Amino acid sequence: MIVGKTKKTWGLLSLASVPLVMTLGNSMLIPVLPTIGKQLQISSFMVSLLITVYSVVAIVFIPIAGYISDHVGRKPVIVPSLIIAGIGGLMAGLAAWKMDNAYWVILIGRLLQGIGAAGASPIVMPFVGDLFKNNQDVSEGLGIIETANTFGKVLSPIFGAVLASIIWYLPFFSFPIFCFVSIFLVLFLVESPPLAKKPTNLTRFLKSMKKIFKREGRWLYVVFFVGGMCMYILFGVLFYLSSFLEEAHHIDGIRKGVILAFPLMALCLTSYGTGRIIGQDQIKMKWMTVAGLCLLAVSTFVVSFNKELYVMLTALFAAGVGIGAALPSLDAFVTEGIPMEQRGSVTSFYNSMRFVGVAIGPPLFALFMKGNHFWTFAGNALLVVLSVLLVFWGVRPHKKVSQTWQ
Repeated sequence: MIVGKTKKTWGLLSLASVPLVMTLGNSMLIPVLPTIGKQLQISSFMVSLLITVYSVVAIVFIPIAGYISDHVGRKPVIVPSLIIAGIGGLMAGLAAWKMDNAYWVILIGRLLQGIGAAGASPIVMPFVGDLFKNNQDVSEGLGIIETANTFGKVLSPIFGAVLASIIWYLPFFSFPIFCFVSIFLVLFLVESPPLAKKPTNLTRFLKSMKKIFKREGRWLYVVFFVGGMCMYILFGVLFYLSSFLEEAHHIDGIRKGVILAFPLMALCLTSYGTGRIIGQDQIKMKWMTVAGLCLLAVSTFVVSFNKELYVMLTALFAAGVGIGAALPSLDAFVTEGIPMEQRGSVTSFYNSMRFVGVAIGPPLFALFMKGNHFWTFAGNALLVVLSVLLVFWGVRPHKKVSQTWQ
């Protein structure tokens, strides 16, 4: 029994490497984007597409990957996806190194990375639900996965700035190495549980999904919206803070990366703690979500009144704590509340909404920054308050997840 639990622990840690790697592959380019623009002599809009294409492609392919994983298994989707993502990173690095007009080849490489990301990181959530039968273990496992995801965001600005200070295109080459390590871990340390049922044809699958959303739609739509909103606020605020540090305080490079890491570190540690606290108790999940969103609303509203650096950093640290409390609870709701045979597909829609938040956060905040600072943050604080009201309206938990969605 101990051996079995040890195997599952190593399997969980190996799975946690997947969101860590995928996050590094995208987020570590953020502090390097100005340098890439100068080296390739392209506009800021063209540079921003290197981030946007990754997220947009992932949004499209995540539901497809989720559907396939429900029918052929999680590992047969995750491993090839990591290979595709690694090839994309290698293509981008070689183009940046060897080609004169490398931009379009780099963009294609980023597109491949987005396709790989769609079949890798989002499939990890239902995989955790498959590995553990005890909901307490599932919640703790999802907390670790969310922590790994956030830890990747913590490392990304620092790691990207360090690598780019050596050679500007080194971040592209580092990604295939990370993918190879994750592939090795998943292949040899993760055991795939048997599929719940034999694969169903597409027509029957669509009917079953329609039935699930008809029966569970009220809480699912709320969880989808709130998850996307959290990622929108997170990436939008990070973009805003990155620009603010450079323009107002002339802080860039590794120093800027370290400062950006502080609110992300708060998110990382809170995610881990939340996963251990909520267990299988849906009431705790709901109140952790509400508490986290309330803290996020207050901290966002505080920033609207003050542009002092230390006030902003303190408030954004608190915002990181708030998002760190909400996300693992949302993950647990959507993972534990869906039968195994549809879990990959439903969680894939949830992850697509999170990627929508990632994709729209920076450009929308860039647009807001041209206007009034107060309304930029006060308006988004009102959006978070709306999310709190939606959680109260749509999520009605029982003490045990297994009793809730019957």
